[in-house]
Amino acid sequence: MRVFERDITNLEQLPAVAKELLTVFPENRVFGFYAEMGAGKTTFIKALCNELGVADVVNSPTFAIINEYRTRQHQPIFHFDFYRLKTLKEASDLGCEEYFYSGNYCFLEWTELVEPLLPQDFLKIQIIISDSKNRLLSARWTP
Repeated sequence: MRVFERDITNLEQLPAVAKELLTVFPENRVFGFYAEMGAGKTTFIKALCNELGVADVVNSPTFAIINEYRTRQHQPIFHFDFYRLKTLKEASDLGCEEYFYSGNYCFLEWTELVEPLLPQDFLKIQIIISDSKNRLLSARWTP
């Protein structure tokens, strides 16, 4: 098991933490985020996308369920928000597994619902709210 933990005390740290996370887990492509509402999942995904060279505007796919972005090298990155889904079947009907096993980066918010569809070795990222400004980001990967 590989573990990565960082205390984040201000937004200016996000680019460096995103870069470091991608460096520590260079082979991982599916990132499952676990956190309560307002913890900063989308904000951190924006930092990851910026680090990967996404030129598009990154925002929460709450209503669309999935957003597709492109890097400057035209590589796709998929950003999911499963908050509105009620069943695993809904995610399966959307064809989520094709994305998860595509080899492209997939960033998932509200991952709990789709865990049975994910590759066994997906990267689990938890964001814990310490107080109104501070967060603990913890990533765990079991190959």
